[in-house]
Amino acid sequence: MSLNKKLVSADYLLKEAPREKHFITGAQAMAEAVKRASVDMAIAYPITPQSEVMHLVGDIYAQGHIKEYYRAEEELGTMSAIAGAARAGVRLFTATSGPGLLRGLEAIVSWPGHRVPAVLGVLTRVVNAPLSIQPDNIEMAYLMHSGVIMLHAENQQDTFDMTLAAFAITEKVDVYIPVSVSTEGFFVTHAKGYVEMTPEDMALEEMDPYYAPVPAMDNEVPPARIQRDAPVQKSNFMSYLIHSVWQQEIWDSNRRAMKYIYQYLGGPIEVQNPGSDVMIVASGCAAAQAREAHRYAQEEGISVGFVKVKAIRPFPTDEINEALKGAKTVIIPEHNIIGWLCKEVKAAIPNGGIVVEGPRVYGGMTLPVELIMEQVYIALGMKSETLQA
Repeated sequence: MSLNKKLVSADYLLKEAPREKHFITGAQAMAEAVKRASVDMAIAYPITPQSEVMHLVGDIYAQGHIKEYYRAEEELGTMSAIAGAARAGVRLFTATSGPGLLRGLEAIVSWPGHRVPAVLGVLTRVVNAPLSIQPDNIEMAYLMHSGVIMLHAENQQDTFDMTLAAFAITEKVDVYIPVSVSTEGFFVTHAKGYVEMTPEDMALEEMDPYYAPVPAMDNEVPPARIQRDAPVQKSNFMSYLIHSVWQQEIWDSNRRAMKYIYQYLGGPIEVQNPGSDVMIVASGCAAAQAREAHRYAQEEGISVGFVKVKAIRPFPTDEINEALKGAKTVIIPEHNIIGWLCKEVKAAIPNGGIVVEGPRVYGGMTLPVELIMEQVYIALGMKSETLQA
C-alpha cells in the first residue's frame, strides 16, 4: 500500500485491535472496512442505494488506501472485470444493488467455479416492476444457488465486521471462492448507527497470490483457470464429468468456510433464550425488529426466544436445529415476498410444520414490531390490543 500502515493478521484486526466508536452510515461502515482491508483494486458501477458505497471507496482510493479503482461500463462489465483481475492475483472489492446484481449475475455465478477470491457488497433493493429503489432483499434469493458465500448484516456494526472478515475468508486456501456481504439498502446504508472501528493506520496483511489453490497468472504460470479446451466444452462425457466434480468441490469449499465464520464472526447464528416454546428466527434488518420483539416479550413476561442468522451460505443447518430444539412455533419475519429464509429453515428442521411463514414486508415497507408480536400472541393463544381492535 502507498500509505504507511501497520499490517496485521485478520485475527488481530477483528478480535484484538483497539476500537473507537463512530456514528456513521452503513455505506460508510462498508467503505471504512475496505479502507482497512489492503484492497488492490475496486471496480465500480453506480446503482441506488449502492452508489454511495463505491463513491466513498473512490474517495478512499484518492487518499491512497487502494491501488487501483475505476468505473466500468455497466454491471456485467464490472463483474467480468473482477473475474479478470482475480487471475492476476489481486485483492478485489465491488458492490451492487437490486437490478445491478441481476445484470451482473451471469458473471457473478461464474466466480466460484473460476475460484475468484473477491468481496461483493450487496446493498439490497427491489428488483421487480413497477420501478422502485426501496429496500427489499429478494435479490439475495438469486445468489443462494450460485456457490457464493453469503453473510447478512443486521446493522452498521455487522456491515463493518462482516466486510473485513469477508476478505480473510475468501482468500483461505481451502475456501477461495467469493464472499458476499448483504445488508438492506437505506434502512442500513443511509441510516447512522454506532460502529466500533479499528484504527485507520492499521490494515489487513496484503494478499499473497501464490498462497492459493490456483496461482496467479503471470509470465511463468499458465492460465490454469481458463478451461476452454474442446474436450471440456464439446465432449458430453468429459463435460458432464468435469462439471459434476467441480460443482461438488465448489459447494464443499462453501461448507469449509463455516469454520472461518466461527473464527472471525463468532459463528453463523446468535441465540437468545433458547428452549422457548416460541422462537423468532430472522436475518438482516428483520433481525433488528425480531430483537425488539424479543425485548417486548421479555418486558411482558412472555418466554420467547430469538435466533439471528448471520450466514445464509453456508447455511447453518446443525446450529438452527440445535437452537430450535423443543420449539413449538417458529416465527420468521422477512423483508421479501417469497420468504427465502422461511424456506431454508423449513427444509433444515425435521418438523417444518411449526414454522409460521411471516410476517413479511416488501417493496420498501418497514417491518413494525407489532406485526411480529401479533404472531407471538397468536402462537401463545393470547390476545393483544391490536388483535382485539
